[in-house]
Formats: sequence, structure tokens, C-alpha cells
Amino acid sequence: MRRVASGDQAAARQVVDRHLSGSVAFAWRMLGDRHLAEDMAQESFLRLWRQAPRWRAQARIGTWLRTVLYNACVDQLRKRRPQTDIADMDLADGAPTPAQAHQSDQVATMVQAAIAALPERQRAAIALVHYDDMTNIEAAEILDVSVDALESLLARGRRALRDRLEGVRDELLGTLE
Repeated sequence: MRRVASGDQAAARQVVDRHLSGSVAFAWRMLGDRHLAEDMAQESFLRLWRQAPRWRAQARIGTWLRTVLYNACVDQLRKRRPQTDIADMDLADGAPTPAQAHQSDQVATMVQAAIAALPERQRAAIALVHYDDMTNIEAAEILDVSVDALESLLARGRRALRDRLEGVRDELLGTLE
């Protein structure tokens, strides 16, 4: 970060290369909108560049970025309330028709829709731990909760996903055969 703060473009490029795709993926899972996810990721990197001169060495770049990104996504979600019904959500950007879709894409879409229907904190906990492979400690730090609270969010989120997907269980299993 010292190199970034001093204007080193190679260092800045290295930070972007390392964290951009994961940041966009996290924001997409939170927001369900690819273009908005890209905007939120870009905004978090802009905040990182502005923060670079005051960077504390003990903070991890990835954790700091996800915290900023999580807060930006929550702000966007609050702006959009009331939440849309899961059946009305357009989750796939340029999704193929059902005839063209692969079986795994159909399952992924159903699971993504179920995740999108979760409350924002449960959705973020699931995304950080299960998709971004963060430890419970790292995810708890990003969400600014205790590890016990994170584990509670995960348990409630998993239970809600199981309940929501139970109704399409046969359809999900049918697509996998």
C-alpha cells in the first residue's frame, strides 16, 4: 500500500488484479445485478486509493475492501427497498433460454435466487464464507459482528436456504440426473 500511495501504477494494478474478480463476484451475490456489482467494486477501489496515504499496515487489503464493499452493497439494498419478490428477480445477466441452459446453470440460478431472497446480513455471511472462502473470523470482522453472531447468521441462512429450496428439491435433483 505504501507503493500504491506513492503513485506506483504497477502496485495498484497488482492490487486490482488480485482483488477485482472476487469483489465483483461478492457484490453480484449481494445485489443480483452485474452492472451495479461492478460499480460497487469500482467504488471500493476508489476508496482504497484515497485511503492509501493513511493506510495502517496491520489491516489486510482484502478484508478492508470487502468491508467497504459490503457497506456499499448494504446501502444500495436499502435504497431499493421494498425488496422484489424472488419470482420477479432477473438474476442472470444475459441468461440463456431454458432450452439452451445447461443443467448446472439451472441449479445455480435457483440457488442464487434463494440466496438473493435471504436477509442482507445472512446473504453476506453465506457469500463471504461459502463463496469467498473466508474464515469465520475474517467474515465476522467484515460484518462487524462476533464470531458467534456470524455463526448464527450462517445457521439461519443455511436453514432458510434449505427450507426455500425444499419446494424445488425434486426439480433440482431432476436437473442433475
